[in-house]
Amino acid sequence: MIAIDTNVLVRLLTRDDKQQYNKSLKLFQEQAIFIADTVILETEWVLRFAYQFKPDENCQALSKLFGLPNVQLENASLMAQVLQWHEQGLDFADAFHLAKSQSCSTLYTFDNKFVKKAKDLTDCAVQQP
Repeated sequence: MIAIDTNVLVRLLTRDDKQQYNKSLKLFQEQAIFIADTVILETEWVLRFAYQFKPDENCQALSKLFGLPNVQLENASLMAQVLQWHEQGLDFADAFHLAKSQSCSTLYTFDNKFVKKAKDLTDCAVQQP
């Protein structure tokens, strides 16, 4: 199994550099791939800011990638929850933070939008300090 960096995922998903896309594709066709949570978080950010991917485009691209039989995620069930909340309108990073914090009694934030959206979507306690 090999691990990949964000730029390999971005090349694969955007095809913006033909040579690097072909190299990325070859890795995904021939190797067992491990994708760390940090790589996923950074990939979403790059796709959103540099390539103007909308939340549904990000979720669709990542879901297809994560469904490949040779791809192993650091925490697949957590990532499924993150994608679900993101599709329902929660910011990707906020969904990630919330999913990673579910074993805690409360997640504190100064972000009013995060508090409101989390209350609309989940039973998790998100509030301001």
